[in-house]
Amino acid sequence: MNLFLILAFLFFIGSVTGWVLELFFRRFVSTANPERRWINPGFCVGPYIPLYGFGLCLMYLIASLEGVSVIENIYLNRLVLFAVMAICMTVIEYIAGILILKISNVRLWDYSDRWGNINGIICPMFSAIWALLGAVYYFLIHPYILNALDWLSRNLAFSFVVGMFFGVFIIDVTYSARLLGRLKSFAEEYEVVVRYEHLKAHIRSIHDANMSKSHFFFPFKSDRPVDSYLRDIRHRLEKKYRK
Repeated sequence: MNLFLILAFLFFIGSVTGWVLELFFRRFVSTANPERRWINPGFCVGPYIPLYGFGLCLMYLIASLEGVSVIENIYLNRLVLFAVMAICMTVIEYIAGILILKISNVRLWDYSDRWGNINGIICPMFSAIWALLGAVYYFLIHPYILNALDWLSRNLAFSFVVGMFFGVFIIDVTYSARLLGRLKSFAEEYEVVVRYEHLKAHIRSIHDANMSKSHFFFPFKSDRPVDSYLRDIRHRLEKKYRK
């Protein structure tokens, strides 16, 4: 199987698995969800987070290079491997976060309250979590990846499922990008930075207060335009000069 198909499969698995991890993290661990409610994580509508998809592809490529390492000590070699995974994932996280922030004035996530954070986008704690996930991948997943890929190459029906995923994913990204454009227009007009998760929480609280149904997969779906919700919390939004 060529590298493109391998990475497509890994991106699919990583994106969906990452969404599940974030779903349970936000439900049971995150301090940003004191009500302990089920929250659809991520920027897209569907059950996937692209950052984790790119992450799994990167971990696969890095782990595949283990054999060419010049470090003879196996334990030191693995520690370096996990550190490289953590650094690469942190860099990807920072690039994704800072691009959205600079281009659209929107924070998709916010680590501003974490020690050692940079621009509220990355922090040491989550870099350590990336290293831990890299170790989990190396010991529990990577040894079986080749067998899974071999199975995929002999089961074209599942290849069709992966293809369908990318079709839906592209439509979803287009829809989400249009929403991002609306948030950008508001942020530029009022010279603020929109915290994406805070906005979702505010809309959910309004639905709760009105005893109306909130949508898990479409948190911005409402009888009011999203701009009106932004105006509700305009005084609590981050000013641009604080970026």
